[in-house]
Order: sequence, then C-alpha cells, then structure tokens
Amino acid sequence: MRTRRLAVMAGAATLALATAEVVHIWRRGRAPQPAGPRELVRGGGIAARETVDVLRAGYRSGSADETAVLNLFLAFGLTFGAARAVTHAIRQGGGPLRNVRIGRRHIHHFVPGIVLALGAGGVSIALRREQLDRWLALPFGTGAALIIDETALLIELEDVYWSEQGVLSIDVGFGATSVLALLALVIRLARRGERLILAGPSPGAAPGRLDRR
Repeated sequence: MRTRRLAVMAGAATLALATAEVVHIWRRGRAPQPAGPRELVRGGGIAARETVDVLRAGYRSGSADETAVLNLFLAFGLTFGAARAVTHAIRQGGGPLRNVRIGRRHIHHFVPGIVLALGAGGVSIALRREQLDRWLALPFGTGAALIIDETALLIELEDVYWSEQGVLSIDVGFGATSVLALLALVIRLARRGERLILAGPSPGAAPGRLDRR
C-alpha cells in the first residue's frame, strides 16, 4: 500500500511538472491562446510540440557533464520503474517475460545489473573520453537500478523481494532517484554560475571588454 501511494505521488508530481512546462511554453510560444474547444486542442498540440523542441535543444546544448548526469538519472528512474512493473507482472503470471533460471537456481536481475554497471564504468575509466561518458551513463544507470531494486535481497541474503523487508529496496530506490535529480540540478546551476562569475576578461583583453569565447 505504501509503495502504491509513493508511486501515485511520484506520477502526480511528474504530470504536474510536465503540464506546467507545456503551459509555460504555450504562453511564450507561437500557439494561439484558447478561445474555444477547437483552439484549445490545436493550441495544446502546438505547445506540446514546441515543448519537445525546447527540451531537445536544451539537451543538445548542455555540457558533457550535464548530459551524462541527466542520462544516468533517466536510465536509473525508467529502469527502476520497469523492473518493478515486470517483476509484478511475472508474479501475477501475466506478460511475455518469465523468471530466468539456470538449473534450479533463480538468476535475479541484480546479476545483469552488476555486469552493466561494471562494464560501463570500466569502459569509461579505460577510455577517458568525455563525449563517450554521456552514453555510458545509460547502461551504468540501468545496471545501478537493477542492483538497487534488490537491495533488500542483497542485505538479507534471502529472497525477500515481496516481503515487508523488501520495502527497503523501494526506499533506497526513491532515495537514489532523489539524489540523482538533485545532482543534475546542482551541476546545471554550477555551470550557469560559472558562466556568469568566471567569464571575466582574459589577461590580454582590452579594458572594458569581456572574452566572448
């Protein structure tokens, strides 16, 4: 019950944020102001497309650090939610997916999670390419979510996924999601402040002129 309440609250907050952004773009963009039902539908469609264009442009113009953290956050959040949904469907006997077993041993999803996280992290350390890190953040975030989703199992060393102790995994997952969201915001604010504060004149620039590079 507590899990469902948390999921509903998170979904409602996400929907409210998305709606507020569309309304903001609607007011500033080219969409006509609603004067009737027809204009409301047409304007809403235009505002939604412009919102997607704005987000796409903002994503492409972000720094490598911002993009990597955002990709990590999105991969983690989407994978964590998908893992919960898939395991619930398997438990109810629905959906095309089934538990993975080798002989009599159940292979939990933290196993591929470890492989993904270690693989992505190892490649990032070995290559040290900033532009590649933004894409390696996707498998790393996916692997981290699969591991954290079974935190309770790893701590208890028992399959407590659907027991009361298993709620610990959900708490840790929501906590990690919040930390990643905060990290993405802090990095964005830091980069913006850096441009404002540290964009002073270069040593060879003439007085009164800022270095525009």
